[in-house]
Amino acid sequence: MKNKTQILLIHGGMTFKSQRAYLRFLKTREISINKKIRGSGDYLDNQLNKNFEIIRPRMPLGENAKYSDWKIYFERHIPYLRDGIILVGESLGGIFLAKYLSEHKFPKKILSTYLVCPPFDNTTIGEDLVGGFNLKSNLSLIEKNSKNLYLIFSKDDNSVPVSHAKKYGQKLKKAKIIIYKSKNGHFNISKFPEIVGMIKNDLKRK
Repeated sequence: MKNKTQILLIHGGMTFKSQRAYLRFLKTREISINKKIRGSGDYLDNQLNKNFEIIRPRMPLGENAKYSDWKIYFERHIPYLRDGIILVGESLGGIFLAKYLSEHKFPKKILSTYLVCPPFDNTTIGEDLVGGFNLKSNLSLIEKNSKNLYLIFSKDDNSVPVSHAKKYGQKLKKAKIIIYKSKNGHFNISKFPEIVGMIKNDLKRK
């Protein structure tokens, strides 16, 4: 596996202002026994497993996330990472990577970072962005940490407004911002060929 480029994928999650709010969510959330789309994770495995080693840590308490907990667990993976790694953060995982890479010099060389539908601030739809995931004003270290930086949004996102793309763009002048017309809301998709193509191109230009 050492000859393969690593991809570390940080999943999304939810945050709540209080334990009471979290318990209310558990008591009122919609229940379904039908199979749900779990994002494009399996698709990425099928499309990229020949040349890439995909690492998918299960971050602590995904439905009641705290940045401090995620930071500890994320840092435990760093000794196992190699230079030339690709980082992918989805939703809350995206702002987690944005915050971490804007506050810490990463000890390994990052080929590319993909932030997929990352919230920028607490102006999300139907959810509160709390738990320590707030960004500081200066994000420039993200661009210094990563050779390539992509931020990916959808106009029909019903959780993270597309206006967050502009907010990131004002802070990150070198980032490539990609906005799709539709990705079935908050990237509720089982296939994501565009990001597969971009990752493969990153490897060619490595």
